[in-house]
Amino acid sequence: MHPRKRQRKNASAMKLVGALVGRFRVFAGLTQRELAERVCLHEETIASLEQGRRPLKPDLARALDRILDTKGALETAVDNMPEIDLIPAWAEEFMDLEREAIALSWFENQVLQGLLQTEAYARAVFRTDVPVLSEDEIERRVAARIQRQEILHRTLPPTASFIISEAILRDRLGGDGVRRAALRHLRACADLPGIALQVMPLGRQTHAGLSGPFILLETPDHQHLAYAETQRGSQLISDPDEVSILARKYAMLRTQALNPEETKGLLDRLLGE
Repeated sequence: MHPRKRQRKNASAMKLVGALVGRFRVFAGLTQRELAERVCLHEETIASLEQGRRPLKPDLARALDRILDTKGALETAVDNMPEIDLIPAWAEEFMDLEREAIALSWFENQVLQGLLQTEAYARAVFRTDVPVLSEDEIERRVAARIQRQEILHRTLPPTASFIISEAILRDRLGGDGVRRAALRHLRACADLPGIALQVMPLGRQTHAGLSGPFILLETPDHQHLAYAETQRGSQLISDPDEVSILARKYAMLRTQALNPEETKGLLDRLLGE
């Protein structure tokens, strides 16, 4: 099945489950804010669920069934949603947040950020996976990754900051042609409204990001979260103390990296070589 058709079907199922949540909430005589308070979530999260923009996870479905006295209806609906996800389950929650974020700050030291990759670069990334992915699976993942980039081209895009290790720019992942096209794409992204692109140069004596890549984001209701991936999973961080530590790391990285104008100059020089 074509990736976009698969996504539409998945979105339709999410909207159906979301509509059930909204109907059951109204029958229970609760507002979105009141329901959010009972499950210790933000009102925007409940709104996103009911609008089908955020998938209902099994643990939350069970909690809502208890609060709304729906006899397990929501848990049953979630358990029977079609298994057509284009991305690993552990990444779904982050991608929902990424799609709605009003601000993103992303540091990478091994590979270009997914929102900045070209189609060819993304394909090269997925072809390095071990064990090897099938060509159909690679193409599905590439399509899903490229679609995510639409948020940078919205009428009101998020405020986005990207810090990239210079080593990534000098690497040859996918070959010289893929690298050059990726550099051209980065140079174009550097001029997009709302984007600040910075390169962490090689040869520094201090570096605030030695522990690895991470992402900071701000939700529409101004909740500050962080996200970090490992080899076989990911961690969504909501504890204010932990998010604060990463925010301070990112602030230091911004002072250590080339500023946006210097970064554009470096990209121009690399493209001229």
